[in-house]
Formats: sequence, C-alpha cells, structure tokens
Amino acid sequence: MRKVTAASITQAVVHSFDGAADPRFRHIVERLTHHLHAFAREVSLTPEEWQAGIDFLYRAGRISDEARNEFILTSDVLGLSSLVDLLASGSGATERSALGPFHADGSPLLEVGGDLKRDNDGEPMLVRGRVVDAAGLPVPRAQLDFWQAAVNGKYWQQDPAQDPHNLRCRMITGDDGAYAFTTVRPAPYTVPYDGPVGDLLRAGGRHAWRPAHFHFIVSATGCRALTTEVFFADDPYIDSDAIFGVRESLLVDTRLSTDAALAQRHRLPLPFHSVEFDFRLSR
Repeated sequence: MRKVTAASITQAVVHSFDGAADPRFRHIVERLTHHLHAFAREVSLTPEEWQAGIDFLYRAGRISDEARNEFILTSDVLGLSSLVDLLASGSGATERSALGPFHADGSPLLEVGGDLKRDNDGEPMLVRGRVVDAAGLPVPRAQLDFWQAAVNGKYWQQDPAQDPHNLRCRMITGDDGAYAFTTVRPAPYTVPYDGPVGDLLRAGGRHAWRPAHFHFIVSATGCRALTTEVFFADDPYIDSDAIFGVRESLLVDTRLSTDAALAQRHRLPLPFHSVEFDFRLSR
C-alpha cells in the first residue's frame, strides 16, 4: 500500500475486507467506508475537525455506563435511530419508534388490569387496548414490555429515590389480546444534556426536550416483535421531539371518564383519565 493516495485510499480500504466471510458484513463495511470517505471529501475535513470528532466519540465512551448509553443518544439526536425504525416498520403493523437508552431486561410480571402507579406522584390514569394482527384479529398470549419516566421526567436509572422496578413491567395478554394497567401520566423531559451530545445540541441551537411518552416492546409467537412509543397529542413538544421519535399514528388523546364501575375496578378516583391504543403486529 506504499502508493496509496487521496484518490485510491477508499478502494484500498474496501479491498482490505475482501476476506470477510459474511457477505452482509462485507457489504455494510464497504458502503460505510465509501460514505465516510465521501463525507470527508465533500466537507474538506481538516485534521483539527477530525480530532474534534474523535474526541466526541472518546467522551461518549467515557460518560457511558450501564445506566446511560451516549452512543445511542448520539444516534437518536441525529435521527439515525428513527430512520432505522422507519425503514424497519412492517406494512400493516404499528409503526416503530425509539428504544431509547433506558430499557432494562427483567421487568416484573404484572397481571392484566394491574397497578403500576403505586405511590408515585402524578396524575393517575388507565392505559388499555389490544394486541391484534394485520387482519385485526386478537393475538393471544402476547407480551408487552413496558417502561416510562416518572412525573419528575426521570427513569429509575437516573433517580436514586426510585425503586429499580418502578414504572416498568411485563404483561401477558389473554386470548382476547387485551391489556390494561393503571399508571401515572409521564412528564416531558430533556435527554441527558451534560455530555458530548448536549454540546452537539447547544452548538446546533437545538433544545433537548422529548414529549411525554410510554415505551413498549410487544412480542408474540409467530409475529415480528415491535419496539415503539405512544405519545400524548396535547404535549407541547409533540412537533419538536429532540430524537425525532413521534409518528402521527402513535398519538393518543386522553379521555375523561366518569365510569364508576371502571374506577372501582382499577381503584381510580372519579373522574379519571384514560388512554387507549391497539398494537398491530405483522407475522
């Protein structure tokens, strides 16, 4: 490679991966190399700017831990996470949206109709709906993996005062595909703003706010798993989500209910608010 030049280096790097056994890996690395090199040429990237980019990645690694992934956050605020979700959304299925950096395995099981609000501050509400397939038929024994931020805008990983199982659960639907639980309405919050991603947003004149939302991973035998979010249509940040996760089809309206029997069943005050959302899975 002693004769590598600015004109030939891209192909030299691409050919260095010719021995890769996995053709998909080889294709992805080849295209990534082409686009990275094309970017450097297009903007006439200087050594100082390259160093600033490397420093950003170094700082992202330093600040990441089990409770925070600055690399996912970088992907989020640049819209890459959302683009991948949009490309992966199946025809006829509920649209995908961000996983985010605060999902945790091992959430406790909660029976259908169970209570997640417990002693949390905030407005209590009923969340319910069904899991159906692309034809609208109920999906029996579907699993919902749910998590949300508290009324202070923080997930349990960010707030030592919260129990590690606070405001998260797994739920298995019955044969009718129905799910229901009580919780509190989450608040809008800012994505972590104290690291390199915060510097990126400030440099771009952007805010760090996300509209209030619920997270779900919905899965069932014979269906494609769905990772998505559900948003409140009246949230002030619904049209300026810092990570571009909002979809028109994922908006819900809160309804004020005076159904005394329903309130008694779920131990809710009258009147109470509820939201309904049906998840559609593709097979």
